[in-house]
Amino acid sequence: MAKFLTIGYGDQAGYDRTAAELRDQAHAHDARLQEAGAESGIAGSPVQVRNHDATGVVVEKGPFMSAALPVAGFALIEAASLDEAIEAVSATPCAIAHGVVEVWPLHESA
Repeated sequence: MAKFLTIGYGDQAGYDRTAAELRDQAHAHDARLQEAGAESGIAGSPVQVRNHDATGVVVEKGPFMSAALPVAGFALIEAASLDEAIEAVSATPCAIAHGVVEVWPLHESA
């Protein structure tokens, strides 16, 4: 099985305009993914860390990248293929509630 990092983007407005029944189904889907071993969580406030040329650590509050929607959460999932990983996240809250989920294949470092 391969590992995939997923990043969910979404906001309260998109969540609120999604039917409650669909949201409940999406949360139940997330619970099944977690029961199957996915590690997931809601995103907190990020910080940026730099240590250019190992001359000293500099930390700044806030995200480095910006997007139309805020980061809502992350998950680490296992799937046999990218297609299987896409299928797994296609029913999660961010995908259902007018957000988006990025799926990043993770490769072992050399």
